[in-house]
Amino acid sequence: MIILGLTGSIGMGKSTAAAMLRRLGCPVHDADAAVHRLYARGGAAVPRIAALFPQAIKDGAVDRVALSAAVLGQPAALRRLEAAVHPLTRADADAFLKRCARRRVPLVVMDIPLLYETGGERRVDAVAVVSAPGFVQRARVLARPGMDPVKLANILSRQVPDRIKRRRADFVVPTGLGRRLTLLRLARIVAALKRRRGRVWSPHRPWPGSRGHAPQRKA
Repeated sequence: MIILGLTGSIGMGKSTAAAMLRRLGCPVHDADAAVHRLYARGGAAVPRIAALFPQAIKDGAVDRVALSAAVLGQPAALRRLEAAVHPLTRADADAFLKRCARRRVPLVVMDIPLLYETGGERRVDAVAVVSAPGFVQRARVLARPGMDPVKLANILSRQVPDRIKRRRADFVVPTGLGRRLTLLRLARIVAALKRRRGRVWSPHRPWPGSRGHAPQRKA
């Protein structure tokens, strides 16, 4: 089973690309959606975060705005949060991969917004980066409710620059020249990867990096 990591900076069209990959028959694990499930009422992350940041719990669920405020500008607090939540997200991803392996799925996609920022490239067979011109990215992001240039600059400061992501990626997917071109590019990537054999995950062991296993480096 081949594992493709899908990533890209804010406003580059990753969600659109993920939807297209699903249309092409690829199961997609959405890391953000997994976190939302973990933070919802009854989610596995709620008691862990309640013990660390009780002010971030409202009506039995994690209030992401309050949680962000609790760790903003506090690296030690952010590390505690990551140590509490990351094992749960990895376990969720591992369960997803096992389900796909049982179905003998040839290619799966891990949609990870901060893939390079968290060393996620070591846990996939290949990386596809979605990219668009800067002016397109800026227009998309600033059209979002509650967004402004200062917030955008703050977000970008915490992300690996697009030019570096493109240089490190196995595949670059353009998203600023129309959906048809994006879909064609993704279809070519899927066809190429299905001819390969996976190297980083086996049904006989957890996904590299999950449950305490050290991530394997790509050869």
